[in-house]
Amino acid sequence: MSAAARRDLAQREGVPVTVQAPPVPPIWTTGSTEVFHTGTWRAARPLHVHAPSPCHQACPVGGDIAEWIGHARRHDFRAAWDVLTRHNPFPAISGRICHHPCEAACNRGTHDEALSICKLERFVGDQAIAQGWRFAPPAQERSGHVAVIGAGPAGLSAAFQLRRRGWRVTVYEASTEAGGLMRHGIPAYRLARDVLDAEIARIAELGVVIRCGEPLADAAQFERLRAAHDAVFVATGATRVKRLAALDYALPGVLDGAAYLAACNAGAAPALGRELVVIGGGSAALDAARSARRQGHAVRVLALESRAQMPAQREEVDEALEEGIVIVDGAMLVRLQAGADGLVLQCQRVNFVPGAVRGEFRIEPIAGSGFTLRADALLSCIGQDPELAPFGGTLAQRGALIDADPLTQASATERVWAGGDAASLARFVTEAIGMGKRAALDIHAALAGEAASAADEGPAVPLGSIATWYHEPAARAHAPVVPADERLRGSAEVQLGLEIEQALAEGARCFSCGTCITCDNCVAVCPDLAVRRVGDGYEVLAEYCKGCGLCVRECPTGSMTMIEERR
Repeated sequence: MSAAARRDLAQREGVPVTVQAPPVPPIWTTGSTEVFHTGTWRAARPLHVHAPSPCHQACPVGGDIAEWIGHARRHDFRAAWDVLTRHNPFPAISGRICHHPCEAACNRGTHDEALSICKLERFVGDQAIAQGWRFAPPAQERSGHVAVIGAGPAGLSAAFQLRRRGWRVTVYEASTEAGGLMRHGIPAYRLARDVLDAEIARIAELGVVIRCGEPLADAAQFERLRAAHDAVFVATGATRVKRLAALDYALPGVLDGAAYLAACNAGAAPALGRELVVIGGGSAALDAARSARRQGHAVRVLALESRAQMPAQREEVDEALEEGIVIVDGAMLVRLQAGADGLVLQCQRVNFVPGAVRGEFRIEPIAGSGFTLRADALLSCIGQDPELAPFGGTLAQRGALIDADPLTQASATERVWAGGDAASLARFVTEAIGMGKRAALDIHAALAGEAASAADEGPAVPLGSIATWYHEPAARAHAPVVPADERLRGSAEVQLGLEIEQALAEGARCFSCGTCITCDNCVAVCPDLAVRRVGDGYEVLAEYCKGCGLCVRECPTGSMTMIEERR
């Protein structure tokens, strides 16, 4: 007899019947699956995280690259600029001249091609200039007064970060114009002067006082500055020319490359004859060579390093070759003589062996490899050291540099910080900007009586954490370059910017490594409906998550991870 028949019989005979709900079938039910608390099965659970991207960790200024590119991808370029300038007040400048280590670190580079981060930054920076965007005034005014010595990238970066936190800042600059290396060392064909002026003016409008034509004369003046201010940031750059032992600087036609470059940038290039040799393999040497080429000279560059080892950026080398400059790499000057019709350079081929520390190297002359070059003039561009004589020994040194903590830029002298080329061999503009920022944050903490932030971000998101199958292969955006024959006719910029369509397409290529883009993938792929959207974020329902890790595996940004659970 069936259960239903027994129940009917009992009811006819007046026997009380207890009705029990049937058990929930284990495989299929028309009821809610909420009764299945499958979360008891797991040994690990998924966690949504905000992790550092490789580009962020490689960025000299610590920029939030995935975040600002996300705003640009959504056409909100103002928000992108706001995020960019948290760390760097010079996006239009950096977008032109940065050596962009972020791109070498980009996860997309091992998928198809690295993101064109630098060009995107330039696009956003140019939008800010075109639209007249300005920095918001400080949220509060503070009574402390900070002196910044030097209006180059490090000094102006520190001044900006301090001023936006409410401190009074005065910048003392030896030159008649602010900008430092950006103005006197980088030619207009790489950095247009209206762009440089616009981004410096924006900092001054924030309330930073910039006093030009006020060089630091001696230690007594430095001590007066220290006494008159609550903190001092030294960012005087590197202006003392390094001398090459094999070079007689008294010979006619032998010039310092930095001085020549400054004269060209000021529109007062000296006449040097037809044939010119530039000694050096860095950006300054290439800038001097390309500036001389624009003055009509036939130019050869003599570099110790091989072509691949030259510290100049690869695009600079390529553009120099396009402009007709001859690069004699892996060679050194042995002796210079004045001949009847100019200078005679006795040279020799060498193997360049870099050392473990930047700036250290050794050279191995190759026997029987001597050769001769002839020139009307020679420019020496082998680097510069900071001029520390005006400080009179009041600042501790590390070799030729001011000794400063690389994390905080604090010197051993009380209330004095130092950065840029005066304290580092990392001779790139964005490295100097980053040092200025770090110094400002430490100065702010010291003056405000706060603990300095030293949070450990943890490792960067690896490519293996990103579901790359959600990212279709797409070519990297390339901005146009003015043809060589045209760019040699003047000082107009060689590299042009991206069009808006290119910028948007390039933004769409970003993996957003470690930054959630609220795509709802984790919700869609979860077989147990254990992930749900909560506002702009997500919640993992512990009572249902089995810890299968499918949501983590399918995350297109690597912003989820599995963590072990102990019970």
